[in-house]
Amino acid sequence: MEFENIPTIPTADEVLDRALRRSAMVRKEKRNKDRANEEFIRSIYSSVYDKLTDTVQKFPNFDELSPFYTDIVNLLFSVDKIRHSLGALKWAAEQTRSVGGSYARDMRRSEDTNAMRKQATARISSIVHQVDKDLRYLNDARNVLRKLPDIREEEFTVVVAGYPNVGKSSFMNIVSSATPQVAAYAFTTKKIIVGHREYGRFRFQLVDTPGILDRPYEKRNEIEHQALSAIRNVSDLILFIVDASEACGYSLEEQFRLYENLKELTNEVPVEVIINKSDMKEYPGYMNMSTVTRKGVREVLDMVTKYLESSPKYLLQNSPEGNQ
Repeated sequence: MEFENIPTIPTADEVLDRALRRSAMVRKEKRNKDRANEEFIRSIYSSVYDKLTDTVQKFPNFDELSPFYTDIVNLLFSVDKIRHSLGALKWAAEQTRSVGGSYARDMRRSEDTNAMRKQATARISSIVHQVDKDLRYLNDARNVLRKLPDIREEEFTVVVAGYPNVGKSSFMNIVSSATPQVAAYAFTTKKIIVGHREYGRFRFQLVDTPGILDRPYEKRNEIEHQALSAIRNVSDLILFIVDASEACGYSLEEQFRLYENLKELTNEVPVEVIINKSDMKEYPGYMNMSTVTRKGVREVLDMVTKYLESSPKYLLQNSPEGNQ
């Protein structure tokens, strides 16, 4: 996944402490005082440059990031702000190398290399502290983004939607062969759950999105609309779960109103209504299932595979070009 390999990002003080410790060891190794001061500065700016540059390189290229993850990053933080902070680190790295290199060269003609060493150290320290807020912001982003679920966009993706307590999680637990991944998404109290399923010769992933699609359009805020946009970017099929018994606490009228709103917002993504809790009450005209008795679950999976077989992703993977 795009973000899981980003290491912990140090603060400005931590960057400098690491550089100073290394430089002090280098200085001790030199017998000539002037040469030792020069190597001290070269070691500092090299260490700082390497660390800041490495931090920038560990972040993914946002120009190549998928639309889904781009939307997620914008929901949680801001792609533009992250780019700005990465640009600030690039600037600091280049400035450190330029200033440090200039001082190191001038030391060879100086009569007081100790004074120049202190001046250079102060200049480098000032540059690094100018990007301390950027380092902290990037580390905050890193701590959240690395925990995002691994949604594989090359796989056929089924999004499970509907009001709370209609049986979405029960359905996910039954049909997911792997332990679902759970990660924070958009709100501190909301989660996105990802599971994978192998069914015959087919494999697909399922995404449960509680809290994002479970209330009417007119009550959603801007963040929820952006979240829905992200879901559109990754979904190949949406299963809209309905509780015909109304034991979930929502009427059939409310549930189908949400279904109609969802269809309008998902453009060309197909949306299938699945009636759950058929052991309590069936609803004619739709596919019925029960996550309690598991009656009808296999038929739902069969329906999913029919969509999968005709999807561009499956056709590409099973074409001669896709198998090369």
